[in-house]
Amino acid sequence: MPTTKTVPISKDGPSARQQELLERAYAYSLTHGLADLSLRPLATAIGSSPRVLLFLFDSKDGLIRALLARARADELDLLRRIQDQHDVPPGLDVVARELWTWMSAAERRPLMTFWVEAYGRSLVAPEGPWADFARSTVDDWLELLKATQPDPDAVQSAARRTGVLAMLRGALIDLLATGDLERTTAALEGYLAD
Repeated sequence: MPTTKTVPISKDGPSARQQELLERAYAYSLTHGLADLSLRPLATAIGSSPRVLLFLFDSKDGLIRALLARARADELDLLRRIQDQHDVPPGLDVVARELWTWMSAAERRPLMTFWVEAYGRSLVAPEGPWADFARSTVDDWLELLKATQPDPDAVQSAARRTGVLAMLRGALIDLLATGDLERTTAALEGYLAD
């Protein structure tokens, strides 16, 4: 009877095989989404098996949580890169424009679609693997935007960054629905000019 080789999960983090399959599953989910994720087609597409995925991620929900964490890592990396580009806070409007340029780029549409899907699922299935994704995302982005303001603790500063975040999210959802970059960019610019 042949034995199957298992990949141990280290207490220090994911194994090389787990990380490799996570990256492949992440690439797959960017084009196929998560709403109807089925382990069999995913496993076939990434060169694995449902059994291996279940072993490495404990469950389908565990895999979804890992994929959401991977998406959030991309988001946090963007936030860090924007912060690192400036020696002094560049201002809320400058950062909002940089975020929009990054978010609206054609090559990021699959990632942004994935993000919107995960955000929405977090709201309608708050107890599932999506739990807290939307809130964590809002907290991350508001924290970045706060760091760009000269008086971040003022009431009007909190309202302004909340408005900018809402405008970015709304323009993104509109862009993904319509593909109209010119109109959505003009709307964002109009908001920032006020």
